[in-house]
Amino acid sequence: MTPRDKPASRLIVALDFDSLPRALDLAKKLAGLGVMFKIGSQLYTSEGPRAMSEMAALGAGIFLDLKYHDIPNTVAGAVLTAAGMPGVELINVHALGGRAMLEAAAQAIRAGQPVGAEGPRLLAVTILTSMDQKAMAEVGISGSPSRGAVRLATLAKKSGVDGVVASVKEARLIRKACGKSFLIVTPGVRPATGEKVKKDDQSRVATPAEAIQAGADYIVVGRPITGAADPRAATQAILEEFQKA
Repeated sequence: MTPRDKPASRLIVALDFDSLPRALDLAKKLAGLGVMFKIGSQLYTSEGPRAMSEMAALGAGIFLDLKYHDIPNTVAGAVLTAAGMPGVELINVHALGGRAMLEAAAQAIRAGQPVGAEGPRLLAVTILTSMDQKAMAEVGISGSPSRGAVRLATLAKKSGVDGVVASVKEARLIRKACGKSFLIVTPGVRPATGEKVKKDDQSRVATPAEAIQAGADYIVVGRPITGAADPRAATQAILEEFQKA
């Protein structure tokens, strides 16, 4: 069964909190909706593996979003450890680490899986959704975000990675370059409010419907849910948008 067969599982809620009680409180409010939860650097730095165990105990799938970016051996060790944590379904590294690092990560995630078992999937971050062409140029990356994202996605696929994290704006191009089975996870998703989409600190954003129509397998939503007066209602509205899309 693919993410496309289960609309609720296509939604990943970003638990960008600095304490586990706050994260668990929100997760319990969303109980029964079937969403996945993203544990990123803020919560993991504060609470560590305990956050993983407590969230997994709720029966939720986890996207461990730590964007590993280091020498190949170090990243391979981190990925192997992460793959053995409870509830982990998605793990990511940063594509800018290069081919050797990506290959090492891909080999490590498979090394920890029993033959025939379906373990966590490995993703590579392409160009952060907070970056535009000017920001890329400042760190020495030439070209547009679209060209950079497709180039990195292609490298990731050749290196044995299962998919990428990329903006909705690049999703169609990545799907065309990397094929139907390549996973695409899109952050920077913001439900429309009237005719405008609130960007917060993101530069390249889109609505949930636009993400699905562009070919995303999963979308990541944070503040529009975590900061909502009624997080459950906000989540249900996004799931309804999935169905319409």
